[in-house]
Amino acid sequence: MLEFSQYCLIASSILVALAMVSYVVVLAMRRTVRKPALAHAGAGGGSGATETPEGTRGVGAATKPTGLVWYGSRLTALALLFVTAALVARTVATGHGPFSNQYEFAVSFAWGMLAAYIYFEWKYQVRMLALVVLPITEAMLLYSETADATASPLVPALQNNLLLTLHVITAVIAYGAAAVACAAGALYLIQPESGRRGLPKPALLDEIGYRAVVVSFPMMTIMIILGAIWADIAWGTYWSWDPKETASLVTWLIYGAYLHARVVRGWRGRRSAWLLMLGFAAVLFTYFGNLFFGGMHAYV
Repeated sequence: MLEFSQYCLIASSILVALAMVSYVVVLAMRRTVRKPALAHAGAGGGSGATETPEGTRGVGAATKPTGLVWYGSRLTALALLFVTAALVARTVATGHGPFSNQYEFAVSFAWGMLAAYIYFEWKYQVRMLALVVLPITEAMLLYSETADATASPLVPALQNNLLLTLHVITAVIAYGAAAVACAAGALYLIQPESGRRGLPKPALLDEIGYRAVVVSFPMMTIMIILGAIWADIAWGTYWSWDPKETASLVTWLIYGAYLHARVVRGWRGRRSAWLLMLGFAAVLFTYFGNLFFGGMHAYV
C-alpha cells in the first residue's frame, strides 16, 4: 500500500503540472486573441456572440468550461482524486491518519489546497486562481518527495488518533483555504483597478479572498484550541510557547486582523490583498519553521 501511495503521488504531480500548463496557455491565448476578436465583433454591429470575461458572471452561474480550460479543470480534479487515494492508502498501511510527520502533512497540505481550489472554482466559476494555487501545490508535492516517507510508529505525543485526526484536518482545511485567499490577493495585486484581460475582475477577487478567510479563520481557531487540549494531555500544559505554537498564534492574529480591518474598518482592495499575502507567508513559516527552530513539534 505504501508503494501504491507513492505511485498515486507521482501521478498527481504530473496531473497538477499538466493543469498548470493548460491554464498558462489559456491565459496567454485570452490576452493575445480576445482583443482582436472583440474589436471585430464590435465592428459587425454586435451581431456575433462574444465571450464574457471571467469574473463578470454572477456567483454560481452555470458556465461550462471549454477547450483547455475544461482539460485544466478535469486534470485538477483528477489530481485531487490521486492525492486522496495516496492518503487513504497511507492510512491503511500505517493504521493512523496520514498526519504524523513532515512528509504526511506535506501531502495533506497539497490535498487541502486542491480541495479548497476546486470548491471555490465551483462556487464562483473562476478558474484562473489556479495560476497561483497549482504552482504552490506542485511545489508542496515535490517537497514531499524529498521528505522522509518511512512509515514509523507514532511517537508517544502523537498516540491519540482522535485528536491527531481532528487537529491536523482542521489545519489542512484552514491552510488550503488560506492558499486560495493568497491566490486571490496575488491576482488582485498584479492588476490595475480596471482589471486585466484574461483575469478575474479585482472586485470579485477581493470577495473571494474574504470568503476564503471566512472558511480558514474558524478552522484555524479550532485547530489551535484542539492543539492546546492535546498539548495538555501529552505534555501537561496547554501552552508552552513552542516555536510552532507561537507561529500558529501569529498566523491566527494576522487573519484576525484582516477580518477586523475588513469588517470594522472597511478595508478593501490592495491593503486587504497584502494582508492575505502576509497571512499565507505566515502559514508557510508555521509549517516549515520547525525545520529550523526545532521545539516540541520537531517531528512535524
